[in-house]
Amino acid sequence: MNTESKVVLGVLAGIVAGALAGVLFAPAKGSETRKKLIGKGNAYVDGLKNKFSDLTETVLDKLESAENTGTELLEKVSTKTDEAKNAVRNLASSEKNHQNSQTNQNRV
Repeated sequence: MNTESKVVLGVLAGIVAGALAGVLFAPAKGSETRKKLIGKGNAYVDGLKNKFSDLTETVLDKLESAENTGTELLEKVSTKTDEAKNAVRNLASSEKNHQNSQTNQNRV
C-alpha cells in the first residue's frame, strides 16, 4: 500500500472516529443516535466507494498509458530491427557483387 493510500485511509478513519464520538456524546435518544450512526456510516461507505472508484480509474489510466508506451516502443524497436536487417542485407549484397566483379576482372 503506498503512502497516499495510507494517508487517505488514516484521514477517513479519523473522520469516522470523530463522527462516532460526536454522535455518541450528543444528547439524543438511543434510536435517534442509531439512525445517525447508520446515516453517517452509509455516508462514509459511499465516500470510500467513491475514493476507491477514483483510485481504480487512476490505476487503469496509468496501466493504459504504460501499455500504449510499451506498444510504441515495440513498434520503434521492430522498425529499427527491420532497418538493420535491410542494411546488413544491402551490405552483404554489395560485398557479394564486389567479389563477383573482382572474380570477373581476374578471369579477363
